[in-house]
Amino acid sequence: MLSLKNKPFYGWVVVAAFLAIGTVMYGTQSSFGVFFKSIGGEFSLTRAATSAIFSVQNVFGSVASILGGWAVDKYGPRIVVLLIGLFTGLSLLLTSQTNAPWQLFITYSLLFCVIGAVYTVMMSTVSRWFGKNRGLALGIAGSGIGLGIVAIAPFATYLISSFDWRMAYIIMGLIAWLIIIPLSRLLKKTPNGIGAEPNSAKSGSGEVGIAQAENESGTELIVFSLRGASKTRSFWLFGSIWLLTAFVYSLVLIHIVPHGTDIGIPPMGAATVLSLMGASFIAGRLLMGRVSDSIGRKRTAIVCSLLAAISLAWLIWSQNLWMLYIFAIFFGLANGGLDTSIAALIGDTFGMRSIGVIMGTLQFAWGVGMIIGPAIGGLTFDVSNSYFTAFVIVTLTMGVIALLLALTRREIR
Repeated sequence: MLSLKNKPFYGWVVVAAFLAIGTVMYGTQSSFGVFFKSIGGEFSLTRAATSAIFSVQNVFGSVASILGGWAVDKYGPRIVVLLIGLFTGLSLLLTSQTNAPWQLFITYSLLFCVIGAVYTVMMSTVSRWFGKNRGLALGIAGSGIGLGIVAIAPFATYLISSFDWRMAYIIMGLIAWLIIIPLSRLLKKTPNGIGAEPNSAKSGSGEVGIAQAENESGTELIVFSLRGASKTRSFWLFGSIWLLTAFVYSLVLIHIVPHGTDIGIPPMGAATVLSLMGASFIAGRLLMGRVSDSIGRKRTAIVCSLLAAISLAWLIWSQNLWMLYIFAIFFGLANGGLDTSIAALIGDTFGMRSIGVIMGTLQFAWGVGMIIGPAIGGLTFDVSNSYFTAFVIVTLTMGVIALLLALTRREIR
């Protein structure tokens, strides 16, 4: 019988499970842009009103992120992800049966708010399993965010064109149940739960030792509780960074497909822009996650934020499909790298003791940004009949993010 040390490291099973779970969850969320005109047209909603459905979902999702962070620290990821899967399928099935706009705010905005907990549970759990290779592991696990856009946005477009938006949500709800619920059984909170050691950690270091193993001097590191972390400047900087990053991401995510069709691009062509952005997001997570392990998280994040600003400046003047493709490639690459770098940087900054609730609380700021982004995009379009102003705003915002990243510092010593 093989010893535990000779078996493949179970952390990679956890990473693979989260990759699949994230693909379904974030693909479903990102496909709202594909459903945007169908839902708005059926219920005679303005773009601002349609955007509000997504924004309100993120209001509830912000609360779910904190609860999810607390729950994963206390109970582990298995039960939390199981509940996420149950509520996701239920949300989509009930949304398909709505016949009034107010019902959408219950079936989609409220029930699907569990998406807010996914990132927190995924990033905190994977961070506990990995030390030296944390950036790469987080990059792979989080690639489901981009893979979901690649796979599910065109799939949703196909379902809507072949049936209608209601049947599309029924099918997607059943898929969520069939994939997420079984995979939740594979998740474990820490290596200690199966008598293993964290990847690249010192023997006997335990959960806190993931942070300790990274201290080359061999001295004990200070790891933070939520209360301790909240007293640092970096905590509030990270909150601001995530709010602004989510603002940019959600505005582009929800309005890039309507913008494409507005300038004369066929619906399937506009959906492929979203898919290409998702594919580049995957590449960005994997490439920059590995790079961040080598050259540092902060430096990688700053470079990615500046690259995102350049791509958004390009988007302002893009009027053809090939120009949108170029935007999608570079924006996805930059956004994927930025997301991975920030998540790894938070773990490096505060340690593993309360990483779930710390990330969950910071994720609240992300939720606020996800609320504001679609609403600003919809309002600027309703006022000017153009997304020009919205795209200028998000371009400048990425420059501010680069500045805030430069001001963060490592808090554990």
